[in-house]
Amino acid sequence: MYVSLQVVTVILVASSMAMALAHALELPGKLRLGRQEYFVVQRIYYPGFTIGGGVAEVGGIVATFALMLTPSGPVQFWLIAGALAALLIVQLVFWFMTQPINKRWLQETELTSAAKRFFATEGSGGAPLPPTDDWTALRDRWELSHVVRAVLAMLSLILLTTAIAIQSA
Repeated sequence: MYVSLQVVTVILVASSMAMALAHALELPGKLRLGRQEYFVVQRIYYPGFTIGGGVAEVGGIVATFALMLTPSGPVQFWLIAGALAALLIVQLVFWFMTQPINKRWLQETELTSAAKRFFATEGSGGAPLPPTDDWTALRDRWELSHVVRAVLAMLSLILLTTAIAIQSA
């Protein structure tokens, strides 16, 4: 059971990290796009990344927390606790940096009822946003949020796998 929990936790955290890293790796190419092209590309993310990312991120947090509660040595405990903290900060970055921009960009987009609930397109929430006509400031904030999320998710995966490797050694 314990090994299964370790494997599932690593898969969930790695999946979460992979999606954040995918966004970060697109940055150089997306910065070359004009406004119209950028917004066409942006629309491809929402269905898959919202569902897949949500499952991986929430599942990774729950599994990492469960793993932290299992018996282990103090070094493993603190490594797993660090991994959990990084995953929680990933969520804070999403909800306070990324999501307000998603909401702004999707205000005039036809969404399913589930997407309307998730994106709650009324209001901005989080930190104040630049004016709507300053799309590059919104783009830069959205892109930076994903670079930060990728770094934190990678840190979480490194801490988690280190804890497992130390215990197995």
